[in-house]
Amino acid sequence: MKTYDLHSHAVPRTIIDAMLKEPERFDAKGQSGNGVKTVEREGKPYFENNGRLSAIDLELYEVDAKIEAMNRMRIDVSALSVAPPTYFYYLKADDGLYASKLSNDGIAQMVAKSPERLRGMATLPMQDPDAAIVELERCVKEYGFKAVELGSSIEREQLSLPKFRKVLKTIEQLGCFIFIHPYQCTAKGGMEGFELFNTIGFPLDEVIMVAHLMFSGALDDLKDLNILIAHGGGFSPYQLGRFQCAFDNRASVRVNTQTPPRELFKRFYFDALTHDPDSLRLLIERVGADHIAIGTDNPFDMGYFDPLAELAKLKTLTPHERECICCGTAKKLLCE
Repeated sequence: MKTYDLHSHAVPRTIIDAMLKEPERFDAKGQSGNGVKTVEREGKPYFENNGRLSAIDLELYEVDAKIEAMNRMRIDVSALSVAPPTYFYYLKADDGLYASKLSNDGIAQMVAKSPERLRGMATLPMQDPDAAIVELERCVKEYGFKAVELGSSIEREQLSLPKFRKVLKTIEQLGCFIFIHPYQCTAKGGMEGFELFNTIGFPLDEVIMVAHLMFSGALDDLKDLNILIAHGGGFSPYQLGRFQCAFDNRASVRVNTQTPPRELFKRFYFDALTHDPDSLRLLIERVGADHIAIGTDNPFDMGYFDPLAELAKLKTLTPHERECICCGTAKKLLCE
């Protein structure tokens, strides 16, 4: 049984080199607070954030380093998705498309160097839905990508909005799935300090997205679209009962959908990156192990360095559940 990882990041050399060469095109100065200003020191690339340098990990752009990390983690196949700071949704439409093409070409080049171990996910210029569709179709036709990575919100706009529906429809029609990974939080208050933007902001943005997709009627309209959410779905598994209570008791929640939240929630897929075995058990009970896959968040420190050991902490995990999480769910989503 091969072990798959559906949450593994990349920042290909194609986009690193372009950011070094054309910093103004990527608005590096204006966006340096988001960690996307890139500089080079002694031949090595770094992110610069408010004057502080952090090396861009080799595992993000060198295939040999990625494979070495996979071997260390006992991962056989990883699906590569761009690191969220390089979504570039804030750029002008033409520059956003340029950035997406560079990242997608770079990921495809990484996959081509080790096709038995790596798979690719597309990133799209969501600030221009029409361009996003064109780029998606290119990635599917030229590279055979089976997945698309999207932010849980697009510059604070919800994916459930009508303006994004044609992109989601195209993803569905092409037989791809969406991997959702936050990069900012639409709710800003109280997030200062203590890494709260990450520990609270990211999972909060995920549950906000889940609520909008369910209650807006978007999931009713996208019946065959598969959506995988990072970080075990954030706070959403724990809030399902409250969603259902509101649906049962308040008419305003049922304006756009008559499908109960408990039913809609089972449409989603999740990675197993919960940092807690009891939370993973709750997630399994909510949606089934066949809707859960390993996610390492490699190479970042908020991920798992030994995902199989983390999985083993759940002592009640059955052999069937383990097979689904390690292999079966990912193979189904990737159509393998």
